[in-house]
Amino acid sequence: MLSTRGYAAKSASAALAPFTFDRRDPGPDDVLIEIAYCGICHSDIHQAKDEWGGAIFPMVPGHEIVGRVARVGSRVTKFKEGDLAGVGCFIDSCRVCASCKDGLEQFCEAGPNWTYNSTEKDKKTPTFGGYSSQIVVDERYTLSVSPNLPLESVAPLLCAGITTYSPLKYNGVGRGQKVGVVGLGDLGHMAVELAHSMGAEVTVFSTSPAKEKDAKRLGADSFVVTKDPGNLSPLANRFDLILDAVSAPHDLNAYLNLLRRDGVMVLVGAPEKPAAVNAFSLITKRRKLTASLIGGIRETQEMLDYCAQKNIVSDVEVIPMAKVNEAYERTLKGDVRYRFVIDMKTL
Repeated sequence: MLSTRGYAAKSASAALAPFTFDRRDPGPDDVLIEIAYCGICHSDIHQAKDEWGGAIFPMVPGHEIVGRVARVGSRVTKFKEGDLAGVGCFIDSCRVCASCKDGLEQFCEAGPNWTYNSTEKDKKTPTFGGYSSQIVVDERYTLSVSPNLPLESVAPLLCAGITTYSPLKYNGVGRGQKVGVVGLGDLGHMAVELAHSMGAEVTVFSTSPAKEKDAKRLGADSFVVTKDPGNLSPLANRFDLILDAVSAPHDLNAYLNLLRRDGVMVLVGAPEKPAAVNAFSLITKRRKLTASLIGGIRETQEMLDYCAQKNIVSDVEVIPMAKVNEAYERTLKGDVRYRFVIDMKTL
């Protein structure tokens, strides 16, 4: 077993604190990664506070993991010692269901084995995430990372990047299309960069006028302050696709009415309470309301390669491990632009 240092929540009410645990020794198909950086996703906070239920404590959060390969198993062919590698939201799946065979492991019918707050394939051994010094993962669930981008800014691509890339790609976003992005936060800022890179005309909808400069820097063509509902009226029936990245309660109908005929609104934010949808917001223009969840291994690798080619990274604030609890509080206040990343060398 490999003695591993990390930070864990011991209970839903406890602050994250130093924690030592064992990783398995790498098997013939495994890659051992020395973790360099790990992003802080808002879902880390939900899970550590058991706001979604089913939490397994002690919990080591973190699923935006990048680092360097320290050892490989005898059957590993994709990686060698010294390579840069990443790990996203899951570390295994059943491998045999229709979704897994289609490269859509995130929809595994048996349920993916999540990177933390889950179990290994034996359904018994708890998984511990990236707020730690090292991780062992089967090479089939490990991603190659380009050396041409700053590694700390690549880490959030493993969640925020693929969460926004996947629906844009699935819905065929391309040149000449009009795309709206609701919310310029950790997900929204990635959506703006990606949609712009695909050739779309991008409009950002935000409650914060102060974010207009950032939106334009990231590639937005237009910026709409939503505190005044009158700002939305001139945009009715305009958009091909709207990506909603807001996790707080808000009126979906106000944005559905901005879609053209057959337009699509995709939810990637997850408010705690169900939203009311007026049927007429959909049926009058045959609009579609759908949602999306990260991506499979194949698509995640495609996204990483695309971002390396287009020089797309996340806007990050790098912090030492000792400030993780402060970062959680600041995230809850929206005081980050746009993703905290932990420097694991400070662990």
